[in-house]
Amino acid sequence: MLLATTPAARLACPEGTLADRLVRQLATLHVHRVHVVTRSTDLPALPSRPAVLVAGPAVEPVTEPLAGPLADPLAGPDVTRSAGLTGDLRAVAEVARAVSGPLAVFPGDLVAHTEALALLLADPARGTGALVSPEHDRLPPIRAERGRVVAAGNSFHTVSGANGGFRGVLHVGEADLVSLADVAEELADLAQDQRLGAAEDTEVADLLLAGLVRVGVPVRAAPLGRLHCDRVTGRLGADAAIARLGEVDEDRARLEAAVKSDDGFVATYFVSSWSGHVVRLAARLGLTPNSVTGLSVGLAGLAAVAFSAGERRAQVAGAALLYLSFVLDCVDGQLARYTRMFSPLGAWLDATFDRVKEYVVYVGLALGYTGGVELGSTGPGGIWALAVAAMLVQAIRHMIDFSYAAARADAAGAGAVWERPGHGGSLGLPGALRRDPVVPVRGRADGSVVRLSARLDRNTASRWLKKIVVLPIGERMVLIAVTAALFNARVTFLALLAWGGLAALYTLTGRIARSL
Repeated sequence: MLLATTPAARLACPEGTLADRLVRQLATLHVHRVHVVTRSTDLPALPSRPAVLVAGPAVEPVTEPLAGPLADPLAGPDVTRSAGLTGDLRAVAEVARAVSGPLAVFPGDLVAHTEALALLLADPARGTGALVSPEHDRLPPIRAERGRVVAAGNSFHTVSGANGGFRGVLHVGEADLVSLADVAEELADLAQDQRLGAAEDTEVADLLLAGLVRVGVPVRAAPLGRLHCDRVTGRLGADAAIARLGEVDEDRARLEAAVKSDDGFVATYFVSSWSGHVVRLAARLGLTPNSVTGLSVGLAGLAAVAFSAGERRAQVAGAALLYLSFVLDCVDGQLARYTRMFSPLGAWLDATFDRVKEYVVYVGLALGYTGGVELGSTGPGGIWALAVAAMLVQAIRHMIDFSYAAARADAAGAGAVWERPGHGGSLGLPGALRRDPVVPVRGRADGSVVRLSARLDRNTASRWLKKIVVLPIGERMVLIAVTAALFNARVTFLALLAWGGLAALYTLTGRIARSL
């Protein structure tokens, strides 16, 4: 939803106007429908399409079709002419109730890298998020904690302890569209009654972000990084903003964004530090993420075969193959984000074969340790019992993680209904809206755990220790490779049981504490 409500949206640029430029960028991101809100008949030169009629005070639907030379995959925009802030908000509410997929809201006077918009619009999760940056001196302030916007401000609402600024791009997932519509309607009522203070009609996205956070919608804070995304007010500002775009290698920034910023220690320092070269090579060769997943599975299978030989040189070769398999396991996701080739099948294959590869390696290690001699029902030294136990520990750990995530999602879904405006929760009076929203917690233990976790995250060493102790897949692969190459399968399984058991206890304790 493009809010081309300021004169700057019609400033000329090489692509036509700034609004034209944004529409072209949206086309490259496979956005199939654009709704434009405008003040004037001097609309962006966009392809013809019948207008959508948006009802409500201060909203005048445009009935004449638009025409222009822009040729792109979009069939053309829906257009609403609004008289001001109240009409803009009601238009957002109407569109939010009408669409059947995620909705992005941003101003038409935005000058941004396409990759900056892609951080939200091309995210495979398609959830609710806001584009933010650490600077907040001349931007609407936000406070982010653990990758989530917990407070958002504008000219009417102040934020204490701000640690970032909102860049004007808001993406709302399908699950939160009802909340967006209700928030927009309530804000429109407040604006109509002149109860939003000095809030201006350029602050639609700012107000919506504050409202969504206020009613408890989880909003991901998408960091802008070194990309640019700036609102402009005049010719000089637009020229300067467009010039700044050329200062950044957008392809390199896209590659950097494809690498997870919150991955495990091993993945961050022993894979992601150089895997970008592999990602770029795979893209040039035309490899798909699923084919890279297949290569990763193949290398893990070869590692299992090498381990099954039971000889020291074969063990070392197996360790090297297992490491390369993990590298490709990271690369397939990075390649998917870099090329935007996402698919449910790919996500399923990646998650499923992570387990398959690991368990096949366990079998190879156990076979190599037996050396072809069966001593007892569980092999020499009970090696098969140890292998099965290691599998069970990992299966239990994954069960804890997935069941807890599902339970939190169900609880959040149920709670969101009661916290939506009109369902027991409300933005409330203007005085209440001025204050930072209070993020609800389930109890004292939950709040204490979250606060302790946040304090530990501020220290680099403790933050990495928290990541390492849960034995993520990168740490497991290195543990298997090192112990198998230097010792034997028995040592490998005992190490997996000890560290995996500690990780399961740590995770379970944290989950219980957060649930009290």
